[in-house]
Formats: sequence, C-alpha cells, structure tokens
Amino acid sequence: MNNHVHVGIEYWIGFISFVIIMLMLDLGVFHKKDTEVKVKPALLWSGFWISLALLFNLGIWYLVDDKSKAMEFLTAYLLEKSLSIDNLFVFILIFSFFKIEARYQHKVLFWGIFGALIMRAIFIFAGVAIISRFSWVMYIFGVFLVYTGIHMLVEKKDKSEFNPNENIVLRTFRKIMPVTDDMSRPRFFIRQAGKWVATPFFLTLLFIEASDLVFAVDSIPAVLAVSQDTFIVFTSNIFAILGLRSLYFALNGIMTLFTYLKYALAVILSFIGLKMCVNELAKELGWHFHISNGLSLTIIVGLIALSIILSVIKNRKVTAPHNKNL
Repeated sequence: MNNHVHVGIEYWIGFISFVIIMLMLDLGVFHKKDTEVKVKPALLWSGFWISLALLFNLGIWYLVDDKSKAMEFLTAYLLEKSLSIDNLFVFILIFSFFKIEARYQHKVLFWGIFGALIMRAIFIFAGVAIISRFSWVMYIFGVFLVYTGIHMLVEKKDKSEFNPNENIVLRTFRKIMPVTDDMSRPRFFIRQAGKWVATPFFLTLLFIEASDLVFAVDSIPAVLAVSQDTFIVFTSNIFAILGLRSLYFALNGIMTLFTYLKYALAVILSFIGLKMCVNELAKELGWHFHISNGLSLTIIVGLIALSIILSVIKNRKVTAPHNKNL
C-alpha cells in the first residue's frame, strides 16, 4: 500500500511545467479580460479539469505496474475534491463581505489558488517525510480528523457572524501596512499620497489564503490516510485544486444542493481518521485486517450523493408551500 511510484525527475518537471502552462493560459489567454464568469462556461471548464484528472488517472493505470496506485489517486482526488467544495461556501462569504464584484472574482481566485498550490505542496512533502520517519504520527492525524469531524457535526455557526476583520492575519497585516477602501481599480496595491497601500482586493486574497491554510490542516492528513506516495498525493491534490476555481462559478447558483454537505464531510473525516488509526494499529500488530481504499471511495461517493439527495428533498419541501400560494 505504501510503496511509492518510482518516477524520474523528468515526470516531476513535466507535471509541474504542465500546471504552470495551464495556469498561464487560464489567466493570460482564456480569462484575460475582467468579466463575470457565467455558469455554462464554468461548467465546461469544470468538466475539462475533471476530464484531465481522469485521463491522468487512466495513465497511472496503464503505466504503473502496481494497479492499486490508480485507486489511490482516484480516492485521494475525490476526497480532496469533496473537502474542497466546503471552501466554496467560505469564498462566497468572503467575496460578499469585501464587496468584490463578480467580474473581478476570477482574478482574485486565480492568485488565491496559486498560493494554495504552493502551500499544499509544502504540507504534502512535509507530511510524507514526517510519516515515513515517525509512523506514530498517523495516530495523531487520525485522532485529529475524528475530532474535526465530530466538531463539524455539533458546530453551529451563524453566517451573519462571519467577520474577516476579526481574523488575526488581517488584524496583523493592517498594523504593518495601510489599507485603503478605494476599489476603483482591480489591483492588490495602489499608490496614495506617494505611498503604497493595500486594497480590499488584497485583503480578500489574504483571507482566502488564510482560509485555505486552515482547510489544508484537515485535508492533507485525510489524503495521507489514502496514500503516502508523494507523487500520488501531490498530483491528486493539485488536480483537485486546479478545478476548484471553475467549480466555484459553476456551483455558485446551486449551493442549495449542498445543504447537508457539512454533515457528509464530517462523517467522511471521522471515517478517514478512524481508518488511519485502525490500519496503522493492524500493521504494527501484524493483523491481516485492512480498511481498503475501495471501501473509502465507496463511502465518500455514497455520502456525498446522499447529502445532495437529502438537500434536494429538503428544498422541494421548502418551496412546495410557497408555490401553492402563488
């Protein structure tokens, strides 16, 4: 399970080069102008990124002798993708709080995702290195994920209480650099009275990065429960994040389908945490028992699907009385 895919440096260079080229094309060619991203193009882009990930997964299946690596990639990709959807709710709140117009949101998200890619890479390499040296860390990660899942189930937060200005990162930044309310130009920094000042666009970007850092603390240990193969974890994570931006615009108008997503993710995180602890304990004691990635994949897909079905049923019940009164 934990055998690594032996890939040469050329594969790493090729994959990273591919990611950089796609990001450059995305911002410099396909979305060069500041325009609002509509649902239809966003859906097409989401399909494009998902198709690329599946093609890459197919390549692993055919090129790697150990076929279980393809299952690891798919499970890690879907797990990260599912957890990333939770980020979208936060993105909506952030853009609403800072009053970022729809036509400028893609640019802010682009640089937010770019920063997230770098942070995730650091987390992944550090996580794999730590686990390979100290296997008992798996128990810490596992217990942390179970705790996080339980906390998500019992946590009750009102969206009206959302206030990024209370975030320690933003408070610290405001002490270091002056901030203007000028949003006449979609830039992160502008000059005022001969001095550089940050704009609400940069504060939005900074808060998105801070939010992703928090999400990474949950998602990276969860993915490491699926595989500790650096190449598999890295590529699956990157593919999931690359499609997050287009997925935001595609799902922005249908967020009601994910009313119960929080509960599905809570159970998924708890299950993954339990899996980490059980599998590590079984390995140390020499047991043949093992919670497979196939079972993990089934549970992830099943819970996400169930949450969407229940959300649709709930919304129909809510809208039905309203329609009768029309």
